[in-house]
Amino acid sequence: MGTEPLDPAAAATAYAAPPPRGAAFDAWRDWENRDGAHGLVAAGILAANARNVQPWRFTVDDGAGRVDLYADLTRRQGALDPFDRELHVGLGCALENMVLAARARGLAPELTLLPDPGRPEHAATLRLTPGERVPSELYDAIPHRRTNRGPFRREPLPRALLDEIGALAADDPGAPALLWFADEERRARVAHLLVEATEAVVADEGQSLAGHRWYRGTDGAVERHRDGMTVDTQGMSRTMSSLGKRLPAPSRRTADRFWLRNTRSVHVATAAAFGMVTVADTDDPALRMRGGRLLQRVHLFATARGLAVGHLNMMTVRADRERELGLPPRFGKALDELVGDAGGRTLVTFRIGRPARLAGTSPRRPVATVLGADAG
Repeated sequence: MGTEPLDPAAAATAYAAPPPRGAAFDAWRDWENRDGAHGLVAAGILAANARNVQPWRFTVDDGAGRVDLYADLTRRQGALDPFDRELHVGLGCALENMVLAARARGLAPELTLLPDPGRPEHAATLRLTPGERVPSELYDAIPHRRTNRGPFRREPLPRALLDEIGALAADDPGAPALLWFADEERRARVAHLLVEATEAVVADEGQSLAGHRWYRGTDGAVERHRDGMTVDTQGMSRTMSSLGKRLPAPSRRTADRFWLRNTRSVHVATAAAFGMVTVADTDDPALRMRGGRLLQRVHLFATARGLAVGHLNMMTVRADRERELGLPPRFGKALDELVGDAGGRTLVTFRIGRPARLAGTSPRRPVATVLGADAG
């Protein structure tokens, strides 16, 4: 298997279906139609984020060449993210898209994380000055990237390709790192733990309720909210997705059973490898955002190669829940054992492989909706 990059059109064909009709998907089609700082926001809102909660708000000053990113605290996930781990990772993913967009459009971005100690929701400031245009395959992949919850082809990825992806991690002290679980024994160990963690999530009433809050079961709900998990993004075949949208929205327990069944029979069963982004301190918001930037680079690189990435955050979700409730650290300990001598702590876990099915497109709130710093 070669590791040559695909051109953007080939990547789109290999990886994702075109965005469906409807205003909830216009952001994917119109993202390059905005100039200046607003164009960076248009790129940022297409970033990966857990359960498509889109935990961001922005302020823009085109005259001063400045964009500020804020955590939208109204979009917290409660029991599924009690310490805002995933919120900050999602913000980091958005920042990576914004930095790539700035460079590709001839702007030199200067990024400051957590610029205001008195306002922890103020996540980052990007100051922009004229610079050289720096095109990249990662920038070109932005409108084609999707989180893929469908089956992958049952074929391994070359170690050289995994090493190439691993090189996306910055080589400096304290930087986020990538760990791979690609051989059969290590992959089976991670798969087993992910299924057990999923069972624990659906058995936890608070976490089950927190997850179902973000399910959009009808086209009307998708257009109304323009966020969350939809039928089309669950990795089903086109026929099953069409049927699912004609039926009444599933109950919370039915949705939980579907997720658990798919975790066991699709998500972990067909993964070519599992990856982990690790950082020195998973409680540090700045390191979380740096880890999110790395995760987004992995997504975009994979897209450019016709690969698929799917988030599998069940172990970290359970580890945080154990800590919140004062429970024995079953999954926290398991994560530490998986990392072992490699050092660091697990920030996020994902699967990667060659997709067997096109990924669905998630809805996105438009730029106009996410402008304004009143995010508390």
